[in-house]
Amino acid sequence: MLRRPLSALAFALLALAPAAEATVNQTPDITDTRYLSTIVRVVPSVPGVSWVVINRNDELDLTNHSHETVTVYGYSDSDQNVSYSAGPYAQIGADGTVRVNENSQAYYLNQSFYINYATLPRSLVHNDTGYPTDWVTVARNANFIWHDHRIHYTSYAAPPRSVVPDRHRKTLVFDWYVPIQVGATRGYIQGRLYWLAQNGSSFPLGAIIALIVVVVAGAAFVVVVRRRRRANPPAEAW
Repeated sequence: MLRRPLSALAFALLALAPAAEATVNQTPDITDTRYLSTIVRVVPSVPGVSWVVINRNDELDLTNHSHETVTVYGYSDSDQNVSYSAGPYAQIGADGTVRVNENSQAYYLNQSFYINYATLPRSLVHNDTGYPTDWVTVARNANFIWHDHRIHYTSYAAPPRSVVPDRHRKTLVFDWYVPIQVGATRGYIQGRLYWLAQNGSSFPLGAIIALIVVVVAGAAFVVVVRRRRRANPPAEAW
């Protein structure tokens, strides 16, 4: 009796699920919607190379259709400054080949939205400076999406009052930098992280609960109508 309403619920939940991406993505989609991260400046600015922040402050999206190799560097001790000491993390070649350095701290730390140093191999616990690169090809579509801890607030707790005095106003939390290299020219992506004072989950829980309530109510209505019809069958026509 409830088979059709439950089937409708299943299809509705599937409709809310994000579509699978055709691009390489190292982490699952998640964000903290209380914040917004924006790109302010890219040096060098090269035609055919584009950078985009995905899902407010979750990931960076790099597309390279230039004739140069574009390299993204890993985390240094001071992530709010431009430093190349950690070595390369990922790169897209001029032919569209996407490679990731699996001998980089960033490769392991980028597996989750919040930093988890427990994921690091023992050889990379202190730093990855001076280690040989271990490039692994992950795609050939000239696009790479990765979670970067430099572009978001690394704790679920709200920033201290010294940073965000008024929780109800948009406030600059910090400027961030991601070191890059295009061809032989080193540069950086400069951005800003803002506090928006919104709820902290990107998962549409409220919408899903409302949908479930509507579907269940519809199923209950169908049950009541059918029971009434059985209790009071219509008179047969003569």
